[in-house]
Amino acid sequence: MFKHRHTLPLLAVFALGAGLAFSQAVFAQQTLSQRVQEEKTMHLPTRGMSMAQVEKQFGAPQRKLSPKGGDSARHPVINRWEYADFIVYFERSHVIHSVLNTPAGNNRNPAAVN
Repeated sequence: MFKHRHTLPLLAVFALGAGLAFSQAVFAQQTLSQRVQEEKTMHLPTRGMSMAQVEKQFGAPQRKLSPKGGDSARHPVINRWEYADFIVYFERSHVIHSVLNTPAGNNRNPAAVN
């Protein structure tokens, strides 16, 4: 009987923790869905555009972040350009992806990963 007195509070804490984790996962999924929908409506650089085309169409970036990779053919140089609302990723000199630079994502301070 003494064992059950400690088990009930532990179960309650576990249930509360599981509920909080589930609600955070749902919120993250909603935020991600909203972000994807917002990206679809924005005019962003598209895959395959050259650096020159991006700069001509969108202007000079606020910041050109340090390139990464390039140590082998399997790891090409990845360049990142930061604009006010988005970041453009280039493989060598062509766009591979553009993402929103929003507080909802993980792009709050891309220079910190340099």
